[in-house]
Amino acid sequence: MIVRLLATFITVSAILAGAGLSASNVPVRYKEGLTHGFLVLSTLEGNPIAVGDLTEVAQGNKVTSHLIYHFSDGSVQDETTVFSQRQNFSLITYHLVQKGPTFPHPSEISVVTSTGQVTVRYTNDKGEEKTENERLKLPSDLANGLVLTLLKNVRAGEAVPQLSMVVATPKPRIVKLSITAEGKDPFTIAGSRRDALHYVIKVEIGGLAGIVAPLLGKQPPDAHIWIIGGEAPTFVKSETLSYLGGPVWRTELVSPVWPKSEKAEPKSGEAPKQ
Repeated sequence: MIVRLLATFITVSAILAGAGLSASNVPVRYKEGLTHGFLVLSTLEGNPIAVGDLTEVAQGNKVTSHLIYHFSDGSVQDETTVFSQRQNFSLITYHLVQKGPTFPHPSEISVVTSTGQVTVRYTNDKGEEKTENERLKLPSDLANGLVLTLLKNVRAGEAVPQLSMVVATPKPRIVKLSITAEGKDPFTIAGSRRDALHYVIKVEIGGLAGIVAPLLGKQPPDAHIWIIGGEAPTFVKSETLSYLGGPVWRTELVSPVWPKSEKAEPKSGEAPKQ
């Protein structure tokens, strides 16, 4: 089930009731509610690098989603999204912070849809802190941080509408996300087989920059997201870009692990307690 990065490319976005923006005309089929989930962030080789908490709180049709990752080296990725879920999902505000040794260029991006104000704060190659402020004409399909939520509300077999996203390069700009369904992939839960819908997300930079990007090696890699369908669709796994020029990271759900109780462990030669 985040900043989504060019770490913003896939994470979780925000929307506010009455803001007047509707993300890609994806209707609300499953409303978000009170949620607290646990996530693990890993390399594609399966090495864990961070643990995350995702919380969602709904007040009427307004939802605040907060996703925070704590890295083993002390780094933090903190993303907050606010959105409305009336007839269609709508973006209100989005805020992403990436800081610490994991990120070569610590950054912060905020988006306010009611005013079109986008602010990017970042550290350049010289270690200098810079700020970019832009008032953009935000498109109606803006989906920062909403991608996972939208995919849960797309029926199997339906075409996924193209989405837009604000990214920091470091100057803020708008890119398009082209999403296609790539069939189903199997996975297991305690040996029980399940199938997840596999979506591939391509970033279309557009304009002259889009033509030049592949030649300069700056075209972002495709992102992959897996959603399990049914009566209660949910996120299963994602593989998305960490930050511009960085590696691809894997996000998966994780369950708590409890320490073994000494009382439950019989001593050598003793029979288990009844």
